[in-house]
Amino acid sequence: MEKLVQFFKALSDETRLRVMVLLTQSELCVCDLMFVLDEPQSKVSRHLAFLKHSGLANSKRAGVWMHYWLKEPADDVHRAQLDFLKEQLSHLPQFRMDREKLLGLKKQGGCKAMMKFKAARWSEGHPVRTKHAPLS
Repeated sequence: MEKLVQFFKALSDETRLRVMVLLTQSELCVCDLMFVLDEPQSKVSRHLAFLKHSGLANSKRAGVWMHYWLKEPADDVHRAQLDFLKEQLSHLPQFRMDREKLLGLKKQGGCKAMMKFKAARWSEGHPVRTKHAPLS
């Protein structure tokens, strides 16, 4: 029961709910989420840390970037809730706008910070072969 309560606590904040719906689509970099949510890194990272400590998300470092994705649900109740987020909530206007904004960003080649990093490395004569995970 405690895990279920923690799951719903995590969803009780608008920013975390938006992040969760976005993460049902793919692994994302913090800078991707900053762009879509139009929020500063500190706020996005704070909410991602909450999701991670709640047992809902995983993370890994890729250079100077942190990437997050949803953990595999531990039981059928959690799986059903994540399916609900992906299949039902993702069609609501705010979540649809978030997804469209993310798709637009991905069509441009990824997050603005990553593009600036690649450009700087390329101009220094060091081509970068870093790529964000594809959006499904």
